[in-house]
Amino acid sequence: MDEEQAGIKIARRNINNLRYADNTTLMAESNEELKSLLMKVKEESEKAGLKLNIQKTKIMASSPITSWQVDGETTKTERDFIFLGSKYTADGDCSHEIKRLLLLGRKAITILDSILKSRDVTLPTKVHLVKAMVFPVVRYGCESWTIKKVEHQRIDAFEWWCWRRLLRVAWTAWRSNQSILKEMNLEYLSEILILR
Repeated sequence: MDEEQAGIKIARRNINNLRYADNTTLMAESNEELKSLLMKVKEESEKAGLKLNIQKTKIMASSPITSWQVDGETTKTERDFIFLGSKYTADGDCSHEIKRLLLLGRKAITILDSILKSRDVTLPTKVHLVKAMVFPVVRYGCESWTIKKVEHQRIDAFEWWCWRRLLRVAWTAWRSNQSILKEMNLEYLSEILILR
């Protein structure tokens, strides 16, 4: 799709669509612009012998928007939806997405439990496994997050939960986080691993 007047300005460029495999995201400043872009995509698709599936088309806006009729079919309006594995909301709130990914991170570390509890696996290998197989699950899509203090604290708590679980240190044990980092030969992790 050619760059037109419709779209949003990012770094002085007009962006009106993002494409990934068979998914396209259209962006516009107004309801009219978006509908115009959608109709252009529909027309161009038909020229190439493709049909736009209106039933799979979702519209999300930061202000109230009504559904549209395209060829007698109604488009869906959504307050949030999952696209390419990340949850997007109309208000831009990331807290639900961060909670969801932290739960997936807990599930990932639970799956690794037998390895992490094994005395045959060295501590550096266990640390490497957590960094390579758990933290990427939690970090997925983090480039687009707007992190509030509460979410930052949740991420910190998750990291400490991972390291304490790896060392088999109970939450009730009177052990400082610094002593855990020292035993594992690590620096403070929040900025380095989860939010890099």
